[in-house]
Amino acid sequence: MALIRPKVKKGDTVVVLSGKDKDRRGKVLRVLPREGKVTVEGINIIKRHTKPTRTAPQGGIIQRPAPLPISKVMVVCPKCGKPSRVARNVLADGSRVRVCRKCGQEIDAR
Repeated sequence: MALIRPKVKKGDTVVVLSGKDKDRRGKVLRVLPREGKVTVEGINIIKRHTKPTRTAPQGGIIQRPAPLPISKVMVVCPKCGKPSRVARNVLADGSRVRVCRKCGQEIDAR
């Protein structure tokens, strides 16, 4: 599988496009570009049965978000509040920024 640069970054707000959590929004906790997956806060929650250990002396059933494919999420523009595709523009100083395709506003906060 070829490594592509994901258009989603840690801290972005995204909306889920399909599956059991469709149309729910959440904040990106982790991006796994080699696997093509992303972990979103409060989305795709799984239950993990864990034994008591020194780090987690309680043990029991722990709920945590599992990764889901990047293709199933879309970045939400901070200005217009709508899910949007992402473009990349090069500024005059040579730096690259992500831009909302709907309203043209920069997504990256500098």
